[in-house]
Amino acid sequence: MKVLVITVAGSSTRFSRSIGKDCLKCIYTEGGVKDTLLYRLLSMNDKYDRYIIVGGHRYDELVSFVNGLSEFRERISMVRNERYADYGSGYSLLLGLEEAMRYDPDEITFEEGDLALSKSDLDKVFESDKDVITYNLRTIRSDESVVFYFDSEDRPKYIYDTNHELLEIREPFRSVYNSGQVWKFRDMGRLKGIIEGIDEKGKRDTNLIFINTYFNLLSSRDVELIPLRIWVNCNTVSDYRRATGGSHE
Repeated sequence: MKVLVITVAGSSTRFSRSIGKDCLKCIYTEGGVKDTLLYRLLSMNDKYDRYIIVGGHRYDELVSFVNGLSEFRERISMVRNERYADYGSGYSLLLGLEEAMRYDPDEITFEEGDLALSKSDLDKVFESDKDVITYNLRTIRSDESVVFYFDSEDRPKYIYDTNHELLEIREPFRSVYNSGQVWKFRDMGRLKGIIEGIDEKGKRDTNLIFINTYFNLLSSRDVELIPLRIWVNCNTVSDYRRATGGSHE
């Protein structure tokens, strides 16, 4: 079974500020249901056996929206993150992975829920028979990018500044990339061990605690690096409008 985990639990402060009112970013629309970020992600990932959606902020509103998606509803499992306001994004991913494991998956793909992507790129992730790391083609900026690099031992490592200020790589590296924030895990035994080993500090960390722990055991030869040619991280309504202004096929 192939499972997709999408996390949309955060309060989307920057997005809400950009439109002047509190909202749930993943279901915000200026053109109907099919122009929401969540619907677009689901429709572009239409081959998965099971979808796990982790919500938190305005959760009841999210559930009501998902219940109206008749073409996907039977394949969707909803998970509520009660600690979305005080725990890190790692806790949302933990809850999503725990739920995914209930379906005895062969592989799990994880996507952050505020992205606008292309179906053709996501099909490559789905079809890959390896662990997958994605990257986008945008300029790396310390105030917005999640960065990964391959160190001197050819192991991937991720860095991100939650304060959106500066990034620093304190060791020699072979290459550096702007993360596409989509990953595929294929070793369920390794992933289960990471899930079971997460401590209270890890629950309060970002989702990179899982990504680094899983992928740092691999080298570039063990993973498939897939570029995401179309990639918009919708932090503001301007990003949303740019993302939904044309076809993403």
